[in-house]
Amino acid sequence: MSRLLRVSVFVLVASCGGGNYSAPRNMDDACAIVSQRPEYLRAMQQTERRWGVPVAVQMATIYQESKFIGDARTPFRYALGVIPMGRQSSAYGYSQAIDGTWEEYQSDTGNRRAQRNKISDATDFMGWYMHKSSEGLGIPKWDAQNQYLAYHEGRSGYASGSHRQKGWLLNVAAEVGQRAVTYDTQLRNCR
Repeated sequence: MSRLLRVSVFVLVASCGGGNYSAPRNMDDACAIVSQRPEYLRAMQQTERRWGVPVAVQMATIYQESKFIGDARTPFRYALGVIPMGRQSSAYGYSQAIDGTWEEYQSDTGNRRAQRNKISDATDFMGWYMHKSSEGLGIPKWDAQNQYLAYHEGRSGYASGSHRQKGWLLNVAAEVGQRAVTYDTQLRNCR
């Protein structure tokens, strides 16, 4: 096979790949994130317009769930420390949505082609989920800490108070809330 043909085949195969799923370089700076990945800001602004969930709340939740890695998955479980037993859950993508909840979102919104590793679909999912949490549980959409608790535990888990016995989760949710405040302040001052 000629060198030109090999290079052409390589470029064609590489271009068919899934996309850029790596994390932005500086995840502590919202302005740096949206400067490096302007498609993130466009997706989150569209979600904010549709569902009313602020961009900073979405960003803080994505940071916690996937660190902005589009094809993130939960770790494998192992039996006897060496035998792989599958992943800890079906959570996948930017939003770490599990299969059943993702399917509910697709059915509810009619967005059957939505993909968890596509930022615009992942943020729309989060907006939909948090909108439902606001309607059903009375959690304000700007309340990143409690929205995150409902997101992590599920709405019924949150309603039953399952999060109250998990000190580690309450700490994580507080960090999500603080990160949302930080991101919001930064986004107001981006140039």
